[in-house]
Amino acid sequence: MAPIDYRRLRTLTARRLIRALLRDGFVLDRQRGSHQHYVHPDGRRVTVTFHRSSDTFPLGTLKRILEVQAGWTAEDLKRLRLLPKRDP
Repeated sequence: MAPIDYRRLRTLTARRLIRALLRDGFVLDRQRGSHQHYVHPDGRRVTVTFHRSSDTFPLGTLKRILEVQAGWTAEDLKRLRLLPKRDP
């Protein structure tokens, strides 16, 4: 399994992340202020915090969202069109 190249995800916006969550089967469970809580039918939970849909995330926060909460791998990110399918 290839590690995720976070340098290529520095420009990932909240809008693109949320669209990928929805494509992967997550649904918005609730929202309180700037915190949106998404749940997946298999029990995974993801919290996305942003003020504008064009906001990007610090790399540590992004890693926590993608790997720990969503449980995505590099292959999942390619499938969800967050990373290009082929390396340059």
